[in-house]
Amino acid sequence: MTSLAVAPSEAEQSAAPRPGHLSLGKAFALVATHAVLVVGAVVMLLPFVWMFATAVRPPSEILAHPLDPFPRAFHGVENFTQALKTAPLLKFMANGVIVCAGILIVQLLVAIPAAYALAKLSFPGRSLLFGLVIAGLCIPIQVPALPLYIALANLGLLDTYFAMMVPFFISVFAIFLFRQTFKTFPDEIIQAARVDGVGEIEILWRIVVPSAWPAIAAFSVFSVVAHWNDLYWPMIVIQRLEYAPPPLGMLFFTGTESGANYGSLMAGATIITLPLVVLFLIARRRFVQGITMTGIK
Repeated sequence: MTSLAVAPSEAEQSAAPRPGHLSLGKAFALVATHAVLVVGAVVMLLPFVWMFATAVRPPSEILAHPLDPFPRAFHGVENFTQALKTAPLLKFMANGVIVCAGILIVQLLVAIPAAYALAKLSFPGRSLLFGLVIAGLCIPIQVPALPLYIALANLGLLDTYFAMMVPFFISVFAIFLFRQTFKTFPDEIIQAARVDGVGEIEILWRIVVPSAWPAIAAFSVFSVVAHWNDLYWPMIVIQRLEYAPPPLGMLFFTGTESGANYGSLMAGATIITLPLVVLFLIARRRFVQGITMTGIK
């Protein structure tokens, strides 16, 4: 007995999904996802756009009613020049670079070996130490602020760069992030290096760390942004203007110099925000790789 193949009808052919075409549900989900992302991007970017728009408006337009979304006259040169003349913004930014660089270097020198030990070395109490690291993520800077201030005051270290940096030398977030990254590194490579007589320090810095540059770049962005924008701790330990980082410098700027000149104030804010934008644009690819490698969403 022979069987005959029945050709599909035209209706069945039209109802079947075509290769390369999305179904209606998937297309709707894709459009909805991109719509949410666009709305989120607009919400995140709007303050920066408004800051820059205010920085280039003349004073007569800033408090005008109704407020035009776009400046009718360009007053940016005057506002930026006034901001640079009114306060030492470049000095504030140099202080920020010194503080952020000092904190980041010590954080990496401390966190990388600690994370490697928690990820690849076996010793008693390793799980307990990692639990303490997780618990440390829940402790804000406000908790040890008073003892740290008293200790720095007794040592005569207030109004110094060291006073701004010392509370952040140990980053439990960095230890956690790098430990998660190092856990994914193949143990076979480490064991082969040990068989060849390579020491643990050399294994760490010459073999493991080069594979973790995306995570290091991601943490560097986190660290620099956090401490560049930090106002709480510098406001406690710094009283002299020459040591002020950008946020504290802007506080002095708004309190004593600018008065009601919101155009120059927003111009100053734009100047001290620009380095962070440039840093993220340079490191954005490594930043995304570092976040995806560690599984943190």
